[in-house]
Amino acid sequence: MISVTGLGKRYGVIRAIEDVNFTVNRGEVVGLLGPNGAGKTTTMRILAGCLGATAGKAQVEGLDVTAHPKEVKRRIGYLPESPPLYKSMIVWDYVAFAAAIKGVKDIHGATERALSQVGLLEDVGDRPAAERIIGNLSKGFQQRVGLAQALVHDPDVLVLDEPTSGLDPAQRKEIRVLLQRLAHESRRTIILSTHVLADVEDICSRVVVLDKGTVVAEDSITSLRRQGGRVRLVVAQPSSAAAEALRAVAGVRALERHEDGAYTLTVSQECRADLAAAAVPFGLLELGHQAESLEEIFLKMTGGEE
Repeated sequence: MISVTGLGKRYGVIRAIEDVNFTVNRGEVVGLLGPNGAGKTTTMRILAGCLGATAGKAQVEGLDVTAHPKEVKRRIGYLPESPPLYKSMIVWDYVAFAAAIKGVKDIHGATERALSQVGLLEDVGDRPAAERIIGNLSKGFQQRVGLAQALVHDPDVLVLDEPTSGLDPAQRKEIRVLLQRLAHESRRTIILSTHVLADVEDICSRVVVLDKGTVVAEDSITSLRRQGGRVRLVVAQPSSAAAEALRAVAGVRALERHEDGAYTLTVSQECRADLAAAAVPFGLLELGHQAESLEEIFLKMTGGEE
């Protein structure tokens, strides 16, 4: 569905991204993570056809974004971090206007469908949100309006840049539930960037982590957690020899010994089978994995933690 190969973008001598590679399969929800300045927004703007790349290529459904911009834009719904809203317009009129400029044939039907999908036909006070002026709505509802314009032409792919940015916890939860529903009910492909790791854990099946303009990881959240973390291990005959045997296992970064033959090992990869083999001569009694949180993994990959 989405294929990014060797993608690069420079502004003069400034490198925004370089040699970015990843894929997103049809129906997947993938999170694009990274610290400020990592290149997330640049990558999303190139995918959406709003910005040209200086190297590599991006494809949507086999179509090159640069060679076939109109065809690609028909397939993509794009929500930038600051939604392109005309705040003096009524919600319905704005979404209908978005439908018109995107070449939708049944403007009325498409507008009603998009507003319904994001919950803007529901009453806010004494009348539906769709009948209100955009600027008079809360930020959470304005974000829904931005989503409606991204959905109005019924795209196969949604590209969402910080869709919960600036929202309070209740509003973030509402948008997360909405995105989950959009992904599961319509089987749309969604790629979103966010700093809120709870959004990623709730919505995404896989992540692409950018740091300093390059991809440092691309995997499922489950697999990332399995690669590292801590292992608790108990042996019947604790000793310095047991500790040394455990330290010698590839992937063990640190070892802490406790009472009653228990050890806590910090590991950088999946190595429980090797740890079990090393512990058997000392009477292995217990072995369990304590996965790292997504925040710990993110900090480690982006240089926020040694």
